[in-house]
Amino acid sequence: LRMLQVKLIVTGDDFGYCPRRNQGIVDCFLAGAISNVSLLVNGSAAADAAKLARRYNIPIGLHANLSEGSPVCEVLKTNSSLLNQDGFFHGKMGFRTALSQGLLNMSEVKQELKAQVELFHELTGHLPPHMDGHQHVHVLPEVRHVFAEVLEEYGIKYTRVPIEPGLHNCDWIPPSLMDFYLGVEEDSFNTVDVFTKHGIRWPDIYIGLSTMGRNMSVSSIRSAIDSAILELAAKAPQSGTVTIELMVHPGYPSVPPIGGCGEGPDDFSQSWERLHELQTLIKPELLSHYKSRNIQLCSFKDL
Repeated sequence: LRMLQVKLIVTGDDFGYCPRRNQGIVDCFLAGAISNVSLLVNGSAAADAAKLARRYNIPIGLHANLSEGSPVCEVLKTNSSLLNQDGFFHGKMGFRTALSQGLLNMSEVKQELKAQVELFHELTGHLPPHMDGHQHVHVLPEVRHVFAEVLEEYGIKYTRVPIEPGLHNCDWIPPSLMDFYLGVEEDSFNTVDVFTKHGIRWPDIYIGLSTMGRNMSVSSIRSAIDSAILELAAKAPQSGTVTIELMVHPGYPSVPPIGGCGEGPDDFSQSWERLHELQTLIKPELLSHYKSRNIQLCSFKDL
């Protein structure tokens, strides 16, 4: 494994969620602990996030959001299948329920995704080099096809496919969360052919479910990376470079009412777990581990 060159994209998700999230993500980037960010264009601090990315030259992509807060497409803000009776998106589980009941109009999904790409372009001055889905909505049935069409239309090359090696062995994840993760995994397996057909690419390895929030530690990140590389090396021993995306959510906890995507910040954003991720990611022993393993932090445009 010594000889393998590893390119690691450490992506800070939910950039733009609130000023304190933005600050935490910037602090992480300046410490050399993350190398890429994913912007929520409907986040309450999205414009500020785009400015920070420009100021500090932070590689930035789009965190497409169909599940939390308000749409950015004007036409869909008042009367659309994407909204619940309160006029907001259906929520992480609500979106999945509405989808499985056939209540979501896929042309509206496409309209909103395109509006988010356009707004990203407006805020940053460029198209996103990568685009993934908030709460993994982009790998869901039906949505995956529309998502792939939008990426292809805009020439966005990279996405995220959340299939995490070794996830099944993570006995510290509570059953309800594990059920959700295994659902995401199954949806991801069923998405591979769709994304491939549209010429979309993603890193060799994805990590991030088993290391979220309280489950993040230097050793959990280290062992997730090491075991994923071992598994990949067993499958394809000849390849010289391995690419990995590590999804992270660092930040200083949100303080309501500030933050969120239209309805205020959620519990995870207000919790100590955000700060815990930030403090773990910047630990010198993690950064020196990367060096000792020939792991180079980069962004999607470096692949």
